[in-house]
Amino acid sequence: MSFPATRPRRLRSSLIRGMVAETRLSPEQLVYPLFVCPGEGVKKEISAMPGNYHWSVDTLVEEVRAVKGLGIGGVMLFGVPDKKDDHGSGAWDDEGIVQQALRALKREVPGIVLISDVCLCEYTSHGHCGVVSGGEILNDETLELLARTALSQAGAGSDMIAPSDMMDGRVGAIRSLLDAHGFQNTPILSYAVKYASGYYGPFREAAGSAPAFGDRRSHQMDPANAREALREIDLDIEEGADIIMVKPAGPYLDILRMARDRYSIPLAAYQVSGEYSALVAAGRMGWLDLPRTMMESLIGIRRAGADILLTYFAKEAAEILS
Repeated sequence: MSFPATRPRRLRSSLIRGMVAETRLSPEQLVYPLFVCPGEGVKKEISAMPGNYHWSVDTLVEEVRAVKGLGIGGVMLFGVPDKKDDHGSGAWDDEGIVQQALRALKREVPGIVLISDVCLCEYTSHGHCGVVSGGEILNDETLELLARTALSQAGAGSDMIAPSDMMDGRVGAIRSLLDAHGFQNTPILSYAVKYASGYYGPFREAAGSAPAFGDRRSHQMDPANAREALREIDLDIEEGADIIMVKPAGPYLDILRMARDRYSIPLAAYQVSGEYSALVAAGRMGWLDLPRTMMESLIGIRRAGADILLTYFAKEAAEILS
């Protein structure tokens, strides 16, 4: 039938529209990224990411306790160490900053999923994601270090390992070492599709991970490519990934939809620092209604197919959803 018999507006009233909503978002689907640093009593705002902070372990515990109280499903931990070296040895140090945080959170705030990022860029003096020789990032030599990092984090209490480095073969290397040491039940959330994006700028300030030379195009994906994303996902699933991630989220909703249509494996998406900071800046200037556009952006990522959303808006979104 056509108008006047058919009137889609009948289902858009404030009373009915929630009942017929096709896409739903809940706090337990959100993951909140957090930056942990040495010291005590530290809560230092990150200038490029207003509303986000560097936390020492003690203040991090209180923040994660509040996050859990909002019903948020998990947190992702990034380390901001006080010492770095050419190989990033702080990443797999059992007394490293992330490992300390994991043990404290497991003890003090049980019942929230602890996800640990596995990469070397925050820990290397050159800021790259792997071993560097002659200006080249060495793939195979890096795999052992990534696997050692994952094992150390799992031993400290990580509930989920999240390799973000984009080295070929790293999921298989991590899975093998975890299994060999009794962590068969620790899942891997792979940054399977990570683009060489301009949206990472604020994060690199937050994590102190800007490369000292060159860039990361040798291992992160070309933004022009879509079919390559499916190949990366195929490889990571074959190597043992339990969840796959697309990063960034907003500029790559087409990739999320392609992945959702092809795979039944759980799908995550990371609304990265640049996406967050751009919305916050526009909101502060009065150009956007920030709460409204924030929720619209998250619903868009969810609608495109993501089961899990990593976002710096997790607390604000959870408060609205609750």
